Amino acid sequence: MTLPDLNEMYSTDTDCRGLLERLRWPEGVMCPRCKDTRVSRLKGVSRGKEYARYECVGCEYQFTVTSGTIFHDSHLPLPIWFLATLLLCEAKKGMSAHQLRRTIWGEHKGSYKTAWYLFHRIRAAMATADRPMMDGTVEMDETYVGGRKKGIGVKAAKEAKEVVIGLRQRDGDVRFFHSEDAKRGTLAKYIRENLSEDVDVLITDEFPAYKNAVGSVKHETVNHRSGEYVRFGTDIHTNTVESAFSLLKRGIMGSWHKISAKHLPAYLAEMEFRFNRRNRSDLFLDILRHMVTADPLTFEKLTTA
Repeated sequence: MTLPDLNEMYSTDTDCRGLLERLRWPEGVMCPRCKDTRVSRLKGVSRGKEYARYECVGCEYQFTVTSGTIFHDSHLPLPIWFLATLLLCEAKKGMSAHQLRRTIWGEHKGSYKTAWYLFHRIRAAMATADRPMMDGTVEMDETYVGGRKKGIGVKAAKEAKEVVIGLRQRDGDVRFFHSEDAKRGTLAKYIRENLSEDVDVLITDEFPAYKNAVGSVKHETVNHRSGEYVRFGTDIHTNTVESAFSLLKRGIMGSWHKISAKHLPAYLAEMEFRFNRRNRSDLFLDILRHMVTADPLTFEKLTTA
């Protein structure tokens, strides 16, 4: 999907609703409350324009295609939603809310809060994507993100940062986790919950906690401290998971600049979702598909400490 395609195909609320209906109900309209397919079509009016509204014959619940979804109770026109979604899915290193505001509404119009909330609702939908178990050759590593703090030692500075655990299947998906720590039990939990029994080998660096965290999984390491990044004559390395970390950090430094610990998982979900679908031609449609099946995210919930 390109911007010209989007402007031509989905420039009106009616066009956008038609696509969302096909994505949410590929086999026909269904009541989101009782799942009954016996529905009556009503006429709704918003901002002087008609739109499809439905009433369930079984439970008499009235709804639209956006009811109970990420779009729920939004006052933004659907073409704006579609534009923001396309911009986010095509931004390899992410896009800031400030940039979205300038791109859509201009330098002196629009609200940063509106743009920020809009992007976070899209990220919330991305976070609902399935995470199939990994197999084959899997790499695992940990990294630390956060601003530099002056006047403290190296160890204290590291502890002040947020821990991100990464898993990446060779020629496959990546997983990012905002973790409390990188201790043996925590690493073991991520290994147990994400690696299938068909894993051939788990490759890590020499960090000691991995030794007892891997359990019965075949484990290979590379010794970064001694300058080893690829074991000579083999494919034992952690370069692919480290490249995913590199992309994440470029997003933090170049696009978002500052991320709170509270919202870090949302940005990780965005990076993970986009990275795992980087070669798919239906990336834009897949995001929309998750947006019409994800639960609503209220501003209060998003900003509650």
